[in-house]
Amino acid sequence: QVKLVESGGGLVQPGGSLRLSCTASGMIFSIYTMGWYRQAPGKQREWVATITSGGSTNYADSMKGRGTISRDNAKNTVYLEMNRLKPEDTAVYYCNAGRTIAAGPYWGQGTQVTVSS
Repeated sequence: QVKLVESGGGLVQPGGSLRLSCTASGMIFSIYTMGWYRQAPGKQREWVATITSGGSTNYADSMKGRGTISRDNAKNTVYLEMNRLKPEDTAVYYCNAGRTIAAGPYWGQGTQVTVSS
């Protein structure tokens, strides 16, 4: 049974940084494409960043230049480091796993990120 558990969310001031983590179990982590998505109140879930099994990364325009997605296959963990955070980054951030760059079938429970002064 695949399980994804996110952590690292919280309250941060505008301009601050956060590093989100997602640890996977019940799957061969290294062969999966891992992604981060987010959903703000009243909005649809949107893609943030993806890292393939080979380490190739892609970012939504909203996160390009401010975020870094990385993975540690030995720890079955994917990270999203976000810098220069803005109030519009406030959302629940979800980890996703699949075998293509499109959203896969496995989701975590989400971690709340709130950017506010």
